Amino acid sequence: MTEFRPGRFQILPLVIKNLIIINGLVFLAQMTIGRQGFVNMDNLFALHAFQSPLFRPWQLITHMFMHGSFEHIFFNMFALWMFGSVLENLWGPKRFLTFYIVCGLGAAFSHLIVLYFQTQHLIEAFNSLDPATQDLYRNNFLAKLNEATIGASGAVFGCLAAFGYLFPNTRIYLYFFVPIKAKWFVIMYAAFELYLGIKNSAGDDVAHFAHLGGALVGIILVYFWNKNNRKTFY
Repeated sequence: MTEFRPGRFQILPLVIKNLIIINGLVFLAQMTIGRQGFVNMDNLFALHAFQSPLFRPWQLITHMFMHGSFEHIFFNMFALWMFGSVLENLWGPKRFLTFYIVCGLGAAFSHLIVLYFQTQHLIEAFNSLDPATQDLYRNNFLAKLNEATIGASGAVFGCLAAFGYLFPNTRIYLYFFVPIKAKWFVIMYAAFELYLGIKNSAGDDVAHFAHLGGALVGIILVYFWNKNNRKTFY
């Protein structure tokens, strides 16, 4: 097996370029329109738990184009370009866009399933309180119930997983210096995400199971797409 060395490689293919532009424009809107209070973008477009009164079906898509900080969008878009460009060059724009959206949806549903049980426990605990105590904790309860989830990380994890599956021996340079084969990087990263998701530390607001859901959907898709074409492994 060899490292991935494409012949006609576009540095910034069509879908990747447009995804970066759209994410950038949405982030700009969050930092301007959203910060000024004209529109509560989190309430409208971020992903909310099924039990939240703020949940809307379109949030399954729109949350993928929102980010919480410059670092958040920068690292997501960098990873999207780094791994997604290879996949789009391999598959073409239509298949890659389908892959990206389906991975994002898989990540969203994985997160919502986990969030459903967590939220249901919260609702039951709140309902078990007497009315006076409920009034005391109502604001905290509503804030927790209506917590928003944003980011393209789930879809990007799908790209990372697909890259590791298709090009397992291609070397990735951690921090630009430490070489590691893609297959080991994906396995270790997934194991770390699973550990953090199970640990569920207080103050950890990262949707670890969304990342794992996106990666799992990415692996499943690329497995079936590549089932009869083993020659695309490198």
